[in-house]
Amino acid sequence: MLDRRYSKEIIPSLDGSQTILMGWVHEIRDLGGIIFILLRDREGIIQVTAPSKKTSKELFKKLRKLKKEYVIEVQGTVKKSPKAPRGVEIIPSNVKVLAESQQPLPLDPTGKVKAELDTRLDSRFLDLRRPEISAIFKIKSKMLHFVRVFLEKEGFIEINTPKLVASATEGGTELFPITYFEREAFLGQSPQLYKQMMMASGLDKVYEIAPIFRAEEHDTPRHLNEVISIDIEAAFMNHEDVMKILEKLIVKVIKDVKRHCKDELEILGRELETPKLPFERLEYEEVVEIVNSSGVHLKHGEDLSRAAEKALGETMPGYYFIKSWPTNIKPFYVMPKEDDPNKSYAFDLMYRDLEVSSGAMRVHEHDLLVERIKRQGLNPISFKSYLSAFKYGMPPHAGWGLGAERFTMALLDIKNIRETVLFPRDRRRLTP
Repeated sequence: MLDRRYSKEIIPSLDGSQTILMGWVHEIRDLGGIIFILLRDREGIIQVTAPSKKTSKELFKKLRKLKKEYVIEVQGTVKKSPKAPRGVEIIPSNVKVLAESQQPLPLDPTGKVKAELDTRLDSRFLDLRRPEISAIFKIKSKMLHFVRVFLEKEGFIEINTPKLVASATEGGTELFPITYFEREAFLGQSPQLYKQMMMASGLDKVYEIAPIFRAEEHDTPRHLNEVISIDIEAAFMNHEDVMKILEKLIVKVIKDVKRHCKDELEILGRELETPKLPFERLEYEEVVEIVNSSGVHLKHGEDLSRAAEKALGETMPGYYFIKSWPTNIKPFYVMPKEDDPNKSYAFDLMYRDLEVSSGAMRVHEHDLLVERIKRQGLNPISFKSYLSAFKYGMPPHAGWGLGAERFTMALLDIKNIRETVLFPRDRRRLTP
């Protein structure tokens, strides 16, 4: 029995050999005496060439009935051909239709006929048949793999925390309520409280790659209500320690993607530049000055507006950190500075005008944590289980969360976060 091969595996050195390929009819051209079929599979596109003089009448008749996006099995002979894509083609001896496709198609998988993003997302399975779209998700898959490999080598242990929670992770109302038997529960905003509790367990360094849910009413090209977060927490480390881990991870993953995703990067026309270490570190006060000097008003103590982010991105190319954020605009678990409690050990990692990660050194003292919770208008009773972990020996610790989709946007210079998610969830979209 012949082995099935992907299109990428068909190379000129196989000239004369028999093979089987399976995939979709990407395009078909009937020139009368010869039929050309572009067969598309996961790894690319290969040309199937059927000259009438070398093809049985029965097979030639069958080929003429094929339509775009039919799923077919092709058995044939590999032939060198300088004019064919990648210098090779298949001369078919048999073609079997595995599944037909209704016509007309909701969108054109060749990309020749442009479609609006909403149309593409409504028929995402067809959209993903475009090589430049599937390339995004192949790279994202590799990126998450490289992240895991890096963190494992750094001594981190993977954990899995609940996504059904009894109360807010950070307070506020940005929660999706659900019915949990006789009680109300919520979809988790972040693994933050659980990964901090792990610091009291002796595991020391943990990470999680999992979905988070935020009921924010944003409707922008950089916000979604369900995303994948890459989170770490490390005991006996401070904010600078975990910032170094983060910048090392970014550089290593970029190098790995460049090395192992060459074909996908070529399809996307993307050339990656490896940033130099260490990344530049800006104090919050410096950011306020930069933004205001650009003509955009930013009051000291405020978070960055979209206009402020744009102004900053025009000044700061590439990756850079913003640190020493005002304590009052950061969550209760962020450690205030000892010499100036109005400033915190919080940081954000930016890529131009895009925030891709945020982190901090955490409060590890029980009484200070209770005080911080109260100061933000929250009830410590709601955090009873979390707070109990701080009563019996909680070491100093720090951590961060890196948005997988925003990191993908930065890697591939994608402008809309919905392009980086198979089935995006936002204010308007709950299907497919």
